[in-house]
Amino acid sequence: MTNKRVRISVVISVSVATLFSIAANSETSQEEASSASNEKKLSSSSEIERILVTYSGIGQRNSGPATPMNILSGDELAHRRQGTLGETLEGLPGIHMDNFGGGASRPVIRGQTVPRIEILSDGAELFDASSASPDHAVTTDPLLLDAIEIVRGPVATLYGGSAMNGAINLIDSKIPKAFPENGATGAAELRYGVGDEEKSFAARSTVSLGQFAFHAEGATRDAENYNVPSDFGSDELADSFSENSSFSVGSSWITDKGYIGLAYTRQEAEYGLPGHSHEGGICHTHGLDLHCEEHNQYNNPFEGLDNSHTAYIDLRSERIDIRGDYDDLLPGFTHTRLRFSHTDYGHDEIDGDTLFSNYGNNAYEGRIELTHVPLLGFIGTFGIQYTESTFTGLNRTDPTDNRELLEYITENVGIFLSEQRSIGAFDLEMAIRQDWRKVTVPFNMYAAQSPEYWDFLIDLFGEDGIQMDIDNARTRHEDTYLPRKSNPFSASIAGTWNFDDDYSAALSLSRSQRSPSVRELYAQGNNLATNSLEGGLLRANTFSSEFPVYDDIIETANTINLTFRKKTGPTQFEIGLYSQDIDDYIFANLVEEETLESGALFRYLIYTPADVRFTGIDGQISHQIDSETLLTIFGDYVRTEMKDVNDNLPRISPGRLGARYDRNWGLLSASLEYYRTFDQDRVASYETETAGYNMVNVTLSYSVKRAEGQDLEFYIRGTNLTNELALAHTSFVKDQSPLRGRNLVLGARMKF
Repeated sequence: MTNKRVRISVVISVSVATLFSIAANSETSQEEASSASNEKKLSSSSEIERILVTYSGIGQRNSGPATPMNILSGDELAHRRQGTLGETLEGLPGIHMDNFGGGASRPVIRGQTVPRIEILSDGAELFDASSASPDHAVTTDPLLLDAIEIVRGPVATLYGGSAMNGAINLIDSKIPKAFPENGATGAAELRYGVGDEEKSFAARSTVSLGQFAFHAEGATRDAENYNVPSDFGSDELADSFSENSSFSVGSSWITDKGYIGLAYTRQEAEYGLPGHSHEGGICHTHGLDLHCEEHNQYNNPFEGLDNSHTAYIDLRSERIDIRGDYDDLLPGFTHTRLRFSHTDYGHDEIDGDTLFSNYGNNAYEGRIELTHVPLLGFIGTFGIQYTESTFTGLNRTDPTDNRELLEYITENVGIFLSEQRSIGAFDLEMAIRQDWRKVTVPFNMYAAQSPEYWDFLIDLFGEDGIQMDIDNARTRHEDTYLPRKSNPFSASIAGTWNFDDDYSAALSLSRSQRSPSVRELYAQGNNLATNSLEGGLLRANTFSSEFPVYDDIIETANTINLTFRKKTGPTQFEIGLYSQDIDDYIFANLVEEETLESGALFRYLIYTPADVRFTGIDGQISHQIDSETLLTIFGDYVRTEMKDVNDNLPRISPGRLGARYDRNWGLLSASLEYYRTFDQDRVASYETETAGYNMVNVTLSYSVKRAEGQDLEFYIRGTNLTNELALAHTSFVKDQSPLRGRNLVLGARMKF
């Protein structure tokens, strides 16, 4: 508790100091603003646009980043929105999802998902448990997002090793960055989905008072099990329901040079886990052998439960954000950017009335970026980032186990520097980042043994008489959970040649390093979500001494990206080619599998390093046929190779090719999209091939202009109109959780 108070005090102190500094630098501007508020509001509106594109931490040059980038916003975002982030982004070039029913789906960029892509909330890390298991949701509500920025390719020099394959930045309005027009703005949206009886509502409002702006927003969504094609064997997917709600309140102090603000966000969700089964709960190891029957001390922890019960996750997350962007705050620096956050995340995994697992993530983050004045022709940003997270719940799937949860504490300090310079038609960018990372697992006597065990010993020997037992337990724990330190280093250099105002070509070379995640290090036991028993890099040797202890593994990726762009004129395109060699890539390696009574396969997997290569291409080409008609061709393909192992990596996204036709008749617009996801036959030894599928989506919208600044739109979006059975090869549960069948979403949204 004391450490927590200290951390909160530091955040508040830095924020207050920044406020006073801003105040000292903005007295004159405030006086001028009081007599010219309309001019101030106009400049603030243009300022927020500049902040979004220039200071979001992803795209930083007018010529665009050296790696491919998508910005999903406006009508396109509103029409594509689904209940999860993965479903919302599915279908964009280079982006797939690993589907887990209606409540959890993580985005997959160029064949990789978390923890190799970073998901950010306006430039700050988004802390939850999604990197620990595919049934854990990404804690965001797409209904409340203004824009989503996606970079396909390494940005580890900005955000550390978790961004070694890309980043997704979620832009919202919970901390106002500009004054609302005419002193107040608002928006609302209402949706109904036919295929899952979705009922959604979202609303937001921003008002200004003097130098302050205040914002409130909220959303609620309730969806039943979604429909699937009858070829699956039923008309709906059991336990694919999802219910969630979220709200935020925030305020900021705004001047003509920037803003600083604070927001509180709370999110709750309850969603089902399709295809859940307790059948593998008894599975255990005897050395290299997997055994899935009761005997001796191995008892079924799910005795008395059957698979007819609904399994679901009950999630809650609270988050406090402090954000600031300010020009000319410090001598020698043109811009200062602040991001501080505290997240208190937790979820329970419940089967019927039985709580069989629960996870938590209590995290603090602070990030400061300083953009310096031009120096020898270079403009650059220096930054420092500190994160501390306490993760709980790993390896706990026994509902009869009443021991306290072990805490896995990760501390990370990172410093980074990026520099840019234009030399004629050539743009040069260089960046480096150094991190110092430490993972510790503190001893807890009530996690080592149950409270009843210690109470029994105290009754026999007294509190002083059990000190030797406690010391022995502590020694065993410290021998087992050694602190894990690593110092990943990342660097990149990129050049963009602007042939003219239209065409450019960019070459990016990067070296990115990533430390293993907590799960990759310490997994030891059953993961019923993936029907597997897993052993981590530091814990697999508890199953068998033949498994080595990998205590010094750091993934190292050497990546080449080549990006071609044409950004003006009737025909525009962005195409990215890449090759990524990764040393010590950590993957789940099959040791053995056993067929359960139901016919399902249960796998014995060990996290293992291997040298691999990813190569691929993705992008899109669009052509403006006339002022009302746009045609777009898009696609992606990734191929992997394991250099020293005669196998393929699991769950690699298949190739995809599609086209979209957009037509606008003024108030009425339409979009027709078709894409083919091809077969995936390059599979790991324990996978099955996945058949390809066709996807047809249509959107119709009609806008009504009620008054200046007041818009009303009605829309209908149909997805998978041919009702084709589609399985996502990237999913851990592809055979138990197919994609949605035919669905129609009817919506109305307004802004004022």
